[in-house]
Amino acid sequence: MFPLCFIAIDYTGYYNQKTATQGSSPLLSSPLLSSPLLSSPLLSSPSLSESSRHRCPEANGLESVAPLVSSIEETPDPIPTSIKGTIPAWINGSFLRNGPGKFEFGKDRYTHWFDGMAMMHRFHISEGNVTYSSRFLRSDSYVQNSEKNRIVVSEFGTLAMPDPCKNIFARFFSRFQMPKATDNASVNFVKYKGDYYVSTETNYMRRVDPQSLETKEKVDWSQYIAVNSATAHPHYDREGATYNMATPTAKEVTNCLSAATEDSADLNGAKVICSIRAAEPRKPSYYHSFVMSENYIVFIEQPIKLDLLKFMLYRIQGKSFHKVMTWEPQYETVFHLVNRHTGKESKVKYQAAPMFTLHQINAYEDNGCLVMDMCCGDDGEVIGDFTLENLRRDSGKEMDKFYNSLCRNLPRRYVLPLNVDEKTPLDQNLVTLHYCKATAKQTKPGQVYMTHEELHDDELLQYGGLEFPQINYDKYNGRPYRYFYSCGFGHVFSDSLLKMDVHTKELKVWRYPGLFPSEPVFVASPNAVEEDDGVVLSVIITPREEKSTFLLVLDAKTFTELGRAEVPVNIPYGTHGVFNVMG
Repeated sequence: MFPLCFIAIDYTGYYNQKTATQGSSPLLSSPLLSSPLLSSPLLSSPSLSESSRHRCPEANGLESVAPLVSSIEETPDPIPTSIKGTIPAWINGSFLRNGPGKFEFGKDRYTHWFDGMAMMHRFHISEGNVTYSSRFLRSDSYVQNSEKNRIVVSEFGTLAMPDPCKNIFARFFSRFQMPKATDNASVNFVKYKGDYYVSTETNYMRRVDPQSLETKEKVDWSQYIAVNSATAHPHYDREGATYNMATPTAKEVTNCLSAATEDSADLNGAKVICSIRAAEPRKPSYYHSFVMSENYIVFIEQPIKLDLLKFMLYRIQGKSFHKVMTWEPQYETVFHLVNRHTGKESKVKYQAAPMFTLHQINAYEDNGCLVMDMCCGDDGEVIGDFTLENLRRDSGKEMDKFYNSLCRNLPRRYVLPLNVDEKTPLDQNLVTLHYCKATAKQTKPGQVYMTHEELHDDELLQYGGLEFPQINYDKYNGRPYRYFYSCGFGHVFSDSLLKMDVHTKELKVWRYPGLFPSEPVFVASPNAVEEDDGVVLSVIITPREEKSTFLLVLDAKTFTELGRAEVPVNIPYGTHGVFNVMG
């Protein structure tokens, strides 16, 4: 059984007394969910008539991005950058980024982009100046692979082969051993109890020094709470608690790590606040993040399935993990609503048409409704497609063919009515918000079917949809908001930066041929009054010229360039990052 669980961490010194009386801070726990086949009412909606892929124009003549997925050397000692324009003097901190940076050991080559060894990047900004440094995460995976000069730890898309020095019988029987989870935490920087960690989607994280980027101890979630994985996208509330979603282990954890020293990780206080049982234990749903508002958490059970029977057999068959993930649109999407203060799951079953989502934009409550904005697509096969072979295709027809086969993610709004009971009428739109076009109808007692609102105009389609959404998180997470920032995907990797006004659906765009930006991160200006008072930071890389990386600083309000810090080193395409004001 693979349930999901919502977890919270109690942070002494960061968690106020009012909240602490409700229990430890939360890590969401819910079984890995798998939904039964659900029948959907025949609701007509223009937004559902055409897939997100076909709504965006096809590409023609795309350039190769192979240099963006090539191994690079680390830069452990900070180096100066060349400033063009102006970097606001009030920005004082470090922009931290994470992502794959090494794709081979000896003669062994990784298969999938996600497999590359984690590389951490730091742009330190102070008084208008910027320095750059980077380090590989000294994970067990990295160290063992380096010592053997070959791939000895399996990753998402690459299965480690048996040691050629072993005899034939040892090599044969090694295929029947389940591989250990990797600690190659290449997805994100996250914060627990004031410490920074790099994370991925296994049960391991690594604590890191956000200034030197030195690797600290490995942290195993299962030593603190009975889970065997956690997402790389926790949420934070205003009282200092951190929430995450995880997959529980089959048995309770009875042991703990030894007492924490002054300079070591401490995740004591983690508490499961809710557990959601998998509807179909053999085919749980894949999840990358979750939705959180001020009072609710939503787990989205989507039709990307993990076939656990294949998972048990994949090592014997010589297949990597990403082969067990399948897109099964015969299943509908189910939204599981949880009160994050009580841990109680709603008895109402919220359903929608099949869709695929990785990242939420924001969620908030308004007049008895929960408004959820997310990046969504209609084809969940995209994750397994990002093999290095595909990403390194030649310019022109080959790259065009790959890109045109990919899903396009677009911003959508779903609205969950919160007050559904036995008196709620059937077949009547329960969304009463005047500004929302999304619908929600109770089709039978305790079952609500939703249709989404497209949170964009047609202008967005020419930029290939969007992903990597970010908001003014500190002030507006879980609350009504107006703006979000994201990457446009007119190429396999993002080739534009976008600012979206969710009230008017108007776009502001930064885009130049041959330049590929990273996820935009908002940093509020001192004493900011308006939501978009501040700057947006993004790392820009290019396959066209060696050592032409720069940190871009945009005025968040006008979305115009203020300045850039040019770095004389290559940087590969990455995943997520944060701004560390303590840096």
